Amino acid sequence: MSQACSLSEKKRYGLALVCRIWRIPRSTYYEQSRHDRNPPSNCRRRGPRGPMSDPELIEQIRTVIQGSRFHSEGYRKIWARLRFKGVCTSKRRVLRLMRENGLLAVHRQGRARGPKAHDGKIVTSRINTVWGTDMTTTMTTQEGPASIFFAVDHCSCECVGIHAAKRGTRFEALEPLRQGVQDQFGAFGKQVAVGLALRHDHGSQFISYDFQSELKFLGIKSSPAYVREPQGNGCAERFVRTLKENLLWLQSFETVEQLREALTAFRRTYNENWILARHGYKTPNQVRAELSHPICKAA
Repeated sequence: MSQACSLSEKKRYGLALVCRIWRIPRSTYYEQSRHDRNPPSNCRRRGPRGPMSDPELIEQIRTVIQGSRFHSEGYRKIWARLRFKGVCTSKRRVLRLMRENGLLAVHRQGRARGPKAHDGKIVTSRINTVWGTDMTTTMTTQEGPASIFFAVDHCSCECVGIHAAKRGTRFEALEPLRQGVQDQFGAFGKQVAVGLALRHDHGSQFISYDFQSELKFLGIKSSPAYVREPQGNGCAERFVRTLKENLLWLQSFETVEQLREALTAFRRTYNENWILARHGYKTPNQVRAELSHPICKAA
């Protein structure tokens, strides 16, 4: 277009005039022209491919995905499960093959947020230091809506307790804590869990008098998250996503009791099979066993 001549002036329009009329910067034109002259080559990383060809590795990846108990694992965890099977390759190659074959888990794009009120770390280096609790809801076909409460350890990401009820009252919210305290501290009594903090949001169940009084009785320190900052309770929020993607959004339940049994089975499956990248792709049970061993020896 810039090389065309005006019928009235008998002169070329020129690049500057064309770009101004089209409202595009000239740099865009030059960049596009450079790509047209030198199209990017489909070159891949140099070096040995490994013992498997791409089609063979894709089949291994498909086998791992189909055999996994979870439906939303990313390429890093697929890479780790391949290593568990004795298939050694690189993360980048697994990512490339999963992307080219449409095997990556679908995820929502985030949006820009303002400055954070909480910009620290909520994970801990020791178990039974901080637990996170939260609630979610689902529907049953015969009894209508049901509330789900749970508690998660901030170090091992282990689900220490989970419970479902018809009504989401403050007393039902205490049930996962009772399960966790009984299992992890060996008893349920006054000041039995001293040294443990509980991270929760500002839901009416968690800030109620009865809930807070129970925490004081057990010796648990209340640690409320910042208002409108779900990252402050991120460990519990991440467990909610895993629970929905692998159970609540895939199955239907007739009664609350049936839901409660499914949650108990999911808790066991999650603790035994879910792997954590920040702990070297170990399961919550493995992390707890390793971190509990020195304590047992010292005792």
